[in-house]
Amino acid sequence: MPVRTVLQRGPKGKKAAAFAVDWPGWSRGAKTPELALELLESYRDRYRPIAVAAGMTKKFDAAGRRLDVVADEVGTGSTDFWGISFAPSGLEDEPMKKAELDRKLSLLQACWDFFDQVAARVSPEMQKGPRGGGRERDQIIRHVLRVERLDCANRLGLGLPDDDEPLDVLRDHREPFVAAMRAYNAGEGERMRKWNLPFVIRHSAFHTMDHAWEMQDKDLTAAG
Repeated sequence: MPVRTVLQRGPKGKKAAAFAVDWPGWSRGAKTPELALELLESYRDRYRPIAVAAGMTKKFDAAGRRLDVVADEVGTGSTDFWGISFAPSGLEDEPMKKAELDRKLSLLQACWDFFDQVAARVSPEMQKGPRGGGRERDQIIRHVLRVERLDCANRLGLGLPDDDEPLDVLRDHREPFVAAMRAYNAGEGERMRKWNLPFVIRHSAFHTMDHAWEMQDKDLTAAG
């Protein structure tokens, strides 16, 4: 079973994103579709712990070392600017069957757990860019939690506030977020206009993993 992969190109052709549609969180972007696919493949082993934590090791390993591009789409302006997928794929429909929803929520939870584990062990100060730019660890954590609360969970009607709570308190949105996703999939609540539930899960997982890997790459623990 090859990895079902979707390409989304920016409308202006400046950048492209490639993602494994069945493995939320495994997504990479680059200047060209070819480079995006190459980068996605290079992150296979970095994503594998998520499949392991979700109890899907055998299925992940059975996918084999091949990406199968099953859709080549035009994305949004965010794809051109950030090199990310910021719209549902034509392969992502709702409502999802219960087994599919359970599977993807298990992978999302594994992404959250991975992020928390990385955040707990990396250095508070992060390696800076060539011009000294970049966030510190706690700023990255707060950014990820804030985006998930305001840009993902609130799309399902949770109405979470934009406040300056301690980091542990900000994580409290996860349980009601999952409950809201299950309710939404069952037909409750107002329908989203441009997003759908599979994309909410995939985007939440991607954003979580993107910054977990960032913290790993910028960790100064060994240098210290």
